[in-house]
Amino acid sequence: MESRTVKNPLVMPVLKWVGGKRQLIETYKTLLPKKISSYCEPFIGGGALFFHLQPKKAYVNDINQELIRVYTVIKNNVDELICELKNYKNEPDFFYSIRDLDRDKSQYENLSDVKKAARIIYLNKTCYNGLYRVNNAGEFNSPFGYYKNPNIANEPVLHAVNIYLNNNDIIFSFGDYSEVLKQIKKNTFVYLDPPYNPVSETSNFTGYSKNGFSKDEQIRLRENCDDLDKRGIKFMLSNSATPLIFELYSMYNITIVKAKRAVNSIGSGRGNVDEVVVRNYE
Repeated sequence: MESRTVKNPLVMPVLKWVGGKRQLIETYKTLLPKKISSYCEPFIGGGALFFHLQPKKAYVNDINQELIRVYTVIKNNVDELICELKNYKNEPDFFYSIRDLDRDKSQYENLSDVKKAARIIYLNKTCYNGLYRVNNAGEFNSPFGYYKNPNIANEPVLHAVNIYLNNNDIIFSFGDYSEVLKQIKKNTFVYLDPPYNPVSETSNFTGYSKNGFSKDEQIRLRENCDDLDKRGIKFMLSNSATPLIFELYSMYNITIVKAKRAVNSIGSGRGNVDEVVVRNYE
């Protein structure tokens, strides 16, 4: 049975992430299964839907190890993390000194998990557009954002997320999404929010992972969805409204939703765009 526990409104995303779903939560509410006893999100990103649902049991995964480290540090070392973040300054020189820590791989590996997690949160709050982006070497390369007063150490939210993660059965992993999908049981609801199929040659953004997400990966993901369907596992998937996605998921229920695109180097390229929500249930 779905828990009737009152949700904590302070349990919310701690990072801004490309393709974040906070704006679509109200739309998604009508598309979700009536009851969710166990939840799985293999491409967690900022986790807007996860933190909104606050499931008692969840499998949380991402290919980005830095991201999963942030969540595990919030769970295990939140007070140390907050203390570390309070030392970070919203200044260009300080920003670039922190950003460039990953240029020296041996030095970076010697940093504690708390320092690595604080670095990601700090860069996310102070870099341009809040855009987590890495180059082909896997090095963070977004520039300084020049924000007036970013909330670098959001203590109420960090404490609330810490309490939620510790009071529930949340299993973290990082790696290929297909590995976590193999482990889940029949009564688990899966929400998939992969890197989107590009709507044009110039719109492909996969900068949060140096590996990218090709057309072949979109096809492999559909094959994994077919496997979930055969196993009787309900899934919901978000993606761009492109001919490829309509073709790949033509045998499933497809709903078109409007989403606000915030990440675009050209201001006129931001605005409402069509996205699809794919489901294997009514």
